[in-house]
Amino acid sequence: MKATAQESQSLVLIVDDEPFIRLILRHFLEREGYQIAEAQNGIEAINVFNQLHPDIVLLDAIMPDMDGFECCTQLELLDSNKHTPILMITGLEDQESVDRAFAVGAMDFVTKPIHWPVLRQRVKRLIQQSQLQQKLEAVNLELQRLVTIDGLTQVANRRRFEEYFSQEWQRLKREQRPLSLILCDVDFFKLYNDTYGHRVGDRCLQKIAQAIKDIIKRPGDLVARYGGEEFAVILPNTDTKGAIHVADQICHAVRALAIPHQNSQVSSHVTISVGFTTEIPQPDYDLEEMIATADRALYQAKAAGRDRFVRNILLPESTNSR
Repeated sequence: MKATAQESQSLVLIVDDEPFIRLILRHFLEREGYQIAEAQNGIEAINVFNQLHPDIVLLDAIMPDMDGFECCTQLELLDSNKHTPILMITGLEDQESVDRAFAVGAMDFVTKPIHWPVLRQRVKRLIQQSQLQQKLEAVNLELQRLVTIDGLTQVANRRRFEEYFSQEWQRLKREQRPLSLILCDVDFFKLYNDTYGHRVGDRCLQKIAQAIKDIIKRPGDLVARYGGEEFAVILPNTDTKGAIHVADQICHAVRALAIPHQNSQVSSHVTISVGFTTEIPQPDYDLEEMIATADRALYQAKAAGRDRFVRNILLPESTNSR
């Protein structure tokens, strides 16, 4: 049985210093429907592997300069994420050589002279296993994304916020670096829903979430939906000056959306109130106190008339800004 349609798209890298062996392997595997690349030594194999990213490597164990065992070790270092299967081809059948092949990362081996039906089945099986593993990893990544993402707004959910905030609090407590937390609340959002309906309200939250995401660009920063119409932004290694800049940008970005809100008591368009705090985490503080401090700042922004930001600083500012 030849390779399936999916497997026939698979690229096999043949690594052997003997041209005749490479030739017969190529002809055999091409008849099975595979695409073929070749390398005549370990150094060339590493270069071809980096360029073409094959789906499987057939690797001769005994080669000059860099043998198959060392080459296998180097390929494994290059391939820590994809887990490309390596099938060792060896004339050595002693237990030490077999153990060494598996120890350096080979998934299987065949011995010379090659038994072609065995090689065909092992290549097919290893490619199928690799494809299945990649599918499972993709599914797991998607499941992980789903449990940490808010379904409506596509920013992080409350669970992810709490996990990440705790992680960054502990890290920055060790490093004695600043951490800023911003809490946002859409002004008079209940009146908005009462006026325009919940479907329109949902679209409003989606637009606001996207506007905040467009501002928060650093990989280490996190935007989360904290509650119904509340959002939170975690800014590691960001001092008060940097947090002021972000808070001001958020307020401006929401105003710039120009979403009509005829029953708002502060504007004819949707606005947002923002409170934040900046701290260098200390052993005698905990993250709940920091959240409460940011929440008090948010309350002060509302009490002062909404559509603004208020800061609340507990500890001396760091010199590190954004």
